[in-house]
Amino acid sequence: MQTSLFDYHLPEEFIAQQPLAERDAAKLLVIDRAAKHWSDSSVAELASYFQAGDLVILNNTRVIPARLRATRDSSGGKVEFLLVPEAPSSTAGQGGGTQPSSRTAGQASSGTQSLIRRTLIKAGGRLKIGETFTLLGGSGIKATLLERCGEAGDRVEFFATPEQFAQHMEAHGEVPLPPYVRRPAGPSSDVDKQRYQTIFAQTPGAVAAPTAGLHFTDRVFKKLLDMGVECRYVTLHVGPGTFRPVKADEVEQHFVDPEPYIIPAETARAVAKAKTEKRRVIAVGTTSLRALEGNADDLLRTNVGAHDLKGQTNLFVYPPYNFRIVDALLTNFHVPKSSLLMLVAAFAAPRTTDGIQLIKDAYEHAKAKRYRFYSYGDACLIQ
Repeated sequence: MQTSLFDYHLPEEFIAQQPLAERDAAKLLVIDRAAKHWSDSSVAELASYFQAGDLVILNNTRVIPARLRATRDSSGGKVEFLLVPEAPSSTAGQGGGTQPSSRTAGQASSGTQSLIRRTLIKAGGRLKIGETFTLLGGSGIKATLLERCGEAGDRVEFFATPEQFAQHMEAHGEVPLPPYVRRPAGPSSDVDKQRYQTIFAQTPGAVAAPTAGLHFTDRVFKKLLDMGVECRYVTLHVGPGTFRPVKADEVEQHFVDPEPYIIPAETARAVAKAKTEKRRVIAVGTTSLRALEGNADDLLRTNVGAHDLKGQTNLFVYPPYNFRIVDALLTNFHVPKSSLLMLVAAFAAPRTTDGIQLIKDAYEHAKAKRYRFYSYGDACLIQ
């Protein structure tokens, strides 16, 4: 399948640069898959499209200030580190799951405690294995490049305890906004720190927000719960690959970066029960959908069990795809030729390729109605 099928034109003026004053003030484009029809609404009216017994699954990952700035000790040149998510853990509250590496058992060869993280590095010149850096901000934390790994994230050793590293991130790290949201280099604004985070964010580790969840407010939750909608959570730490366009000419040649997830046992049981009882499972965001569909075999077992489902998923969803768990999807508007756009096109018409044109036509309507696109933009409910 040609990647060019998922291209569309979007003038930059449609890309939301700031969040709305109220999260649930966003517009909502509602797509009826069966009728191949759409209508305009608002997130404040989201509950009117749900019914008692629906099971809503949300991603409670918490975005960490994952962009760190440093200088090269050899030249003083500027360097930017973007941390790649690690697997959720019981100690994830200490700096997004950062732990001493097994390689060092918490001790570097010099005797100084250290930890190893995968990072995407931006620098002005060629980097060398063994090169050292100093993080900006006055903490004095040093780092060494151990291995170049391309898009998987280079292995970098940071000479600090997990607590010291977490403190540096909180004090000097920047919110890793996507590249299409324009911000000057430097400390993140209070607005971005608050609004590029869901109100139900819990487990630190993501380097990108699960943006469909940004629209939820206490008002929205109250309406859903009052009408008998059940809400449960998964954790999938969104990685930088979510912003990566599909560069291959053929869709099938693209690789989606693995992202760590946990589906708690209580969520797994709730999903299994809903499917048995023929109740709708509604995913809030493509991340929630990928976590669920990637574990369809386990979730459809009647004895799903008492254990969490966890691991890493690189599930790549594109037309035609047979969805086994999710019955409706709340999502934002996505970048041309992205894996996320391919996912929503697949969901718009499961098991066929008809959803490609349906989504493109719906997006043209959204542009005509002046919807706001991408991370800080409006929402789309596909059901």
